[in-house]
Amino acid sequence: MIQARYWALSCSMVVCVLNITLSTDSAYASTLVNTLTIPGDSKDLYPTNGSEGGANVNRLGGFFSDLYYDRYQNAYYGLADRGPGGGVISYETRVQKFSLNVDSTTGAIAGLNLLDTILLKNNGDSYNGLNPTLLNGNSANLGLSFDPEGFAVAPNGNFYISDEYGPSINEFRADGSFLRALAIPKNLIPQDSAGNTNYVDGRPTITSGRQDNRGFEGVTLSPDGKKLFGLLQDPLVNEGSNNDGRRSRNLRLVEFDTATGTSVAQYIYQLESLAEINNRIPGTADDFTNTQQGRSIGISAITALNNNEFLVLERDNRGVGGEDPTGSNPVASKRIYKIGLTNATDVSGISLVGTNSLPSGVTAVSKSLFLDIADALRGAGQIIPEKLEGLAIGPQLADGSYALLVGTDNDFSVTQTGSGTQFDVCSDGTQVIIDSGCPAGSKLIPSYLYSFKTTGAELEGYVAPSKVGEPTSTFGLALLGLGGFWLKRRK
Repeated sequence: MIQARYWALSCSMVVCVLNITLSTDSAYASTLVNTLTIPGDSKDLYPTNGSEGGANVNRLGGFFSDLYYDRYQNAYYGLADRGPGGGVISYETRVQKFSLNVDSTTGAIAGLNLLDTILLKNNGDSYNGLNPTLLNGNSANLGLSFDPEGFAVAPNGNFYISDEYGPSINEFRADGSFLRALAIPKNLIPQDSAGNTNYVDGRPTITSGRQDNRGFEGVTLSPDGKKLFGLLQDPLVNEGSNNDGRRSRNLRLVEFDTATGTSVAQYIYQLESLAEINNRIPGTADDFTNTQQGRSIGISAITALNNNEFLVLERDNRGVGGEDPTGSNPVASKRIYKIGLTNATDVSGISLVGTNSLPSGVTAVSKSLFLDIADALRGAGQIIPEKLEGLAIGPQLADGSYALLVGTDNDFSVTQTGSGTQFDVCSDGTQVIIDSGCPAGSKLIPSYLYSFKTTGAELEGYVAPSKVGEPTSTFGLALLGLGGFWLKRRK
């Protein structure tokens, strides 16, 4: 368990920095260094032409749905998802580019500086977080409906962004303009019993393919950029006992060839079992039930260590967030695992319908615990957010260790009921009209960015992403932490 000896809180403009001095008796090779808090009412750089904007215009929310460090630019990318309201409020989907100071000795982070807000467009038209029924009038027409969740940068500087509605994976130029869509395996496409595609509804309407709102939650590239891996958040809707993916722990990791844009393999990633998770919850009253195995437990991010090994962020749906602003439900799972493809079976042609067990001869990816984030936050006396979603290997530090960055998605501090009127969620649990302001003494739910110092030995075998004209290397850039925060407006 990590134990905090003391902590100091300092704030500048809109970001607070929690600096922690930690003991060295961590059970893991990663230790929490410090935390940045980004207030829920912060603004991005979307042009508002002099107006104040609003939650669905320029609120800097949810922008750690994924996280990426570009060591060649010394820049970071944060991915905003479909926006406030859970797909029922119009929102132009976007990527936030920012700089960050990382102390080359301690790994402490400071000085988050927003550099650009990049809108995602197709032939000049913006992708939108509205679900396909609301945006296109047809649940079978994906159109420009987009719920971005996974982000990676190719060696040529292009973006690969995965989406939950499809599920889909699109390639964009660095200016946010659409380039191509990868071909998604048919067994992942949500369909009803008559074989009609439906990108909006859940079970029992859809009977095969990905579960609703459980598409490609994570995406990453091999260091040379030749392979892309997309990981579903949860099992397919029909793969599990009683043909119910909510009861299964087997989700699919899909490998693509980036040259052809087609899938070449599928592997099984197994979630931690409910028995193990429930053992960490005091008593039994708050235990997860059988139908929550493949629904309330899922993955949030994946990042490549090399061609065959990855870090995966796995979590439950509990903690401080829009649905539980005070964090009343006990958190059981916020963990990073190290996984490997060696000996894993390609299950592209194998169905897991009707079973929670793997068929004879099928081997899942290997998996070992890398870091228990919940333990680290508890040990530091910090709250545990619900949606830990962004994961990136940051710069290499002076002693050969690395800064490992984890970010949260605050859902723009707006309710996500799926229909009807939505509201801002305040830290005291109050719900108010969007953009009307929280009661005195309360505030919108913030986003958090955490820095963990991770030993080089723990990341042995890590190969940094390559860039066109640069050799693939294990070299990582170290940055100086200078402190402070400011937003630079585009002119």
